[in-house]
Amino acid sequence: MSLERSKREGEKGTGRVATLAFLSRHLPASGLDEPIARSLHRETGASVVLVRLSPAGSTAAAMPGLAVALTLSGNLRLPSEIAPTDGGFYFLNVGVGDELHPPAWIESLIDQLRRRFRYVLIAAATEDLAAPSLFEFLLRSDLGYLFVRPSNDDVYQLDLLHRELRPQLDGSPVQLKPVLCLGAGEEVNGYEKLIQSVASPVEIFVRGYPESPETHARPAGSFAADIRRLARQIGSCLVGLALSSGAAKGLSHIGVIQVLEENGIEVDVIAGSSMGAYIGATWACGFDGQKLEQLARELESRWAFWTLIDPAFPPRQGFVRGFAVKRRLMRSIGHVHFAELVRPLRVMATNLETLERVAFSSGEVATAVHASIAVPGICVPVTIDGETYVDGGIVDPLPVDVLHEMGVDRIIAVNAIPTPDRIRYCRQAERELAQLPRKRAREVVRKLVPLDAHLNYFARGNILEILMRSVHGGQIRMAEALGRQADVVLHPQICDDRWVDFREPGRFIKPGREVAERYLDEIKALVARKAVENEPAVEIVAAVA
Repeated sequence: MSLERSKREGEKGTGRVATLAFLSRHLPASGLDEPIARSLHRETGASVVLVRLSPAGSTAAAMPGLAVALTLSGNLRLPSEIAPTDGGFYFLNVGVGDELHPPAWIESLIDQLRRRFRYVLIAAATEDLAAPSLFEFLLRSDLGYLFVRPSNDDVYQLDLLHRELRPQLDGSPVQLKPVLCLGAGEEVNGYEKLIQSVASPVEIFVRGYPESPETHARPAGSFAADIRRLARQIGSCLVGLALSSGAAKGLSHIGVIQVLEENGIEVDVIAGSSMGAYIGATWACGFDGQKLEQLARELESRWAFWTLIDPAFPPRQGFVRGFAVKRRLMRSIGHVHFAELVRPLRVMATNLETLERVAFSSGEVATAVHASIAVPGICVPVTIDGETYVDGGIVDPLPVDVLHEMGVDRIIAVNAIPTPDRIRYCRQAERELAQLPRKRAREVVRKLVPLDAHLNYFARGNILEILMRSVHGGQIRMAEALGRQADVVLHPQICDDRWVDFREPGRFIKPGREVAERYLDEIKALVARKAVENEPAVEIVAAVA
């Protein structure tokens, strides 16, 4: 970034503002906002200020640090010195009276804070702040996080807030994101779907939050992981992994995952289509790369693949029902729902009626994957909640775009769909190998009893193989175009164009490892990249009029 551009951005204020609005009276706001501020500073290394709004004269929301009172005239005098907390972030406790203050005051405060801090967190419990003031803070933020619990009252409050703000958000860049908070042992119970119906899909879950605020308690377990992920989203340093379709070639995703794990590269969000959805679901459920390979190698025996085939009679909508694949997946992950996954996951499918791209983020994971792998013409379409779906690779074979929509700024894409040039090269190599001397007896048997060609409908030249190749042929250019939106694109070099040969998983996993190792330095540089290049100085803040 040029010096002139840095100066211009510094003059207008480059800090990013996120408002943390706690819509539930049962949520310990201070037990959530402080861990977020601490994690945001740790993940970005930048200056972070937590501004907690509380009723004037209240001490309940204060913490060791700086307390600032808001006068009736609307003038806010901040202290001449601001010292960081033990967590490395800065803290301001602003007492707000019952009076309605003009928007200009809030705009001026946010502008001053933007100039002095890279990240500004405005934290408020809705019961402590007048609705018009909360609306003004949300509308002047870059991000608005609306924290709710799985309860009817909280969803009702979320619905009211969205109804009030929706007319003002038209054309606004502000992003409002619901955050569903689950206490220890608490379940979603379908509330993620209810929240989506009144607001937007739930992208963030905070599980195992403390029942009472403990200022110096360190987050642990799933709570720590969820807080870190939320902080990384605010800090624009989320890492996403897009896994393409590709049938058996999609096993190369396992090799990539193994290399990422071995090098300590943390992936925050996963999106997958078809085979990429199957691999992504298993990984998101908590299995590591070695376990993924172990599961894949269970298909190494000659007839194991046929255990995945459950014929449909009559084959009116497809030749295979797909329930055998779903059952195999459920042997590993069971009836797990999206909200219970270790990592957020998006499973891509195609709505057969409207031909729209659908990103599943709620409900049972195995059911969504069943829809994502339903190759049209081969598999019977899958019906979920009255809608019919087929393979997600039809409309989004490499789901980079859905990661962008989720606010992921650093994307690694694995494209297991080979280009025509690669296929042509592989076929030429295959023909050359065919010229080498072979055992005469085997050749005679194959000519006299060509069982594979006659009985295996997935064999080369037969109907199902033709359908599969046609589908993937239509995906090649789309996957290439989608890959250009990613920061790093990995193309496993697989010299085999058979799509359903799962008998030798290692033949596909190895190229996945090789391409990930080849681009490892580039991946590490991407993950380590600073979100911003010019850091505002933490200056003495003058009076805000």
